[in-house]
Amino acid sequence: MPTDQLLASLARVEWIASSPLCTIANRYILRLRACHYSEHTIRTYLIACAHFSYWVTGLDLDLDHINAELVTRYLQQHLPVCNCPPPRKTAIADSRAALRQLIPLIPQPSYGAEKVVTTPIQRELIAYHHYLAGNCGLAANTCHQRERLICCFLESYYDANQTLVRLPNRQELLHFVAEWAQHWTPSSLNVVKGSLRSYLRFRALSGDQTQSLAASLPRIANWTRATLPKAMTEPQLHAFLGAFDRNNPVGKRDYAIARCLADLGLRGQEVCHLQLEALDWRNSTLEIAYGKGRRTHRLPLPTLTGEAIADYLSHGRPTVSLRTVFVRHRAPLGTPLSVPAIRSAMGRAFARCGLSDLFCSTHVLRHTTAVRLQKSGASLKEIADLLGHKNLDTTSRYARVDLEGLRSVAMPWPEVLS
Repeated sequence: MPTDQLLASLARVEWIASSPLCTIANRYILRLRACHYSEHTIRTYLIACAHFSYWVTGLDLDLDHINAELVTRYLQQHLPVCNCPPPRKTAIADSRAALRQLIPLIPQPSYGAEKVVTTPIQRELIAYHHYLAGNCGLAANTCHQRERLICCFLESYYDANQTLVRLPNRQELLHFVAEWAQHWTPSSLNVVKGSLRSYLRFRALSGDQTQSLAASLPRIANWTRATLPKAMTEPQLHAFLGAFDRNNPVGKRDYAIARCLADLGLRGQEVCHLQLEALDWRNSTLEIAYGKGRRTHRLPLPTLTGEAIADYLSHGRPTVSLRTVFVRHRAPLGTPLSVPAIRSAMGRAFARCGLSDLFCSTHVLRHTTAVRLQKSGASLKEIADLLGHKNLDTTSRYARVDLEGLRSVAMPWPEVLS
């Protein structure tokens, strides 16, 4: 069906025609068809976009004002209390999926280039963003998280009458951490502390004396080593790896992912960004170029893992132009698999083998890799090199799982000797 005819058949086509989205409606349909969405799904997404268009028109906004933040505001604030005239689409999941495909079609201004800067806090955040992205080389999500926390911090003590953002004092730092400590867990509170420390390093590059302020940040009590790392036993791992149907393409893909997670201890993000060029079949190695901290390292490719990946590439992977190893098999086709999709696939495997009550995270497979290596006699340095740990203290937690080895070096109680 032609795009114009499809639009004309919608019950609320006037909502789109009278909104800023009318100029990209045809391109939106073509984008969905290129991603192999069904006609029924395309119609559902158009109804959701029509509802969004009606809301945008009511706010008297132009196309330049439509961005991811506006979509989030629509999903979280408008849809739960929507009283727009029917028929309308109020399902949050469908609306989120429809608008996720819409945003890439809207030209967005570059950060700090076309954005109007009106306040000292905005100027400070833009300079801080350039420090995080340029000097530190942090990922976009990490930059966004730290900027959001620092924005809250600056707004907590900034005086609107000032023309420059002054350096905070010790009391303001401690008060901010204490306020967030009432609502956040210790591990999350360490993220706040890390963001503040990062901001103080940024101010130090500007010539401010921040050493005493950084030293005054409180130590966050976090008993992360109070329990042993959660890992799977050999029978549980065998049952988990046997829960994949390797007779269909999706099963081949998910099994190959499971082998990467369990045999190499990869993170979900590392599996998502795994490229075809990273596989060196001749030397049986695998290069991880998108690891944590953007570090690149080369790992040996075990035989079973390589066979699983080769089986998927030869008999399961759809023909797409992407160089990413693991891709979606459903619309939108031609896109790499995401971390939530990998987490969902592994969760279904846990359910099929009856382990869903014990495990629900893909990170348990990474712990299992480390525990298996440790029990097989590998040193902490070897485990750290495989997992990509910069500090051996991070890897030392796995030394506590070798209970037999710990018993052999434990000193007996005096009462036993007497």
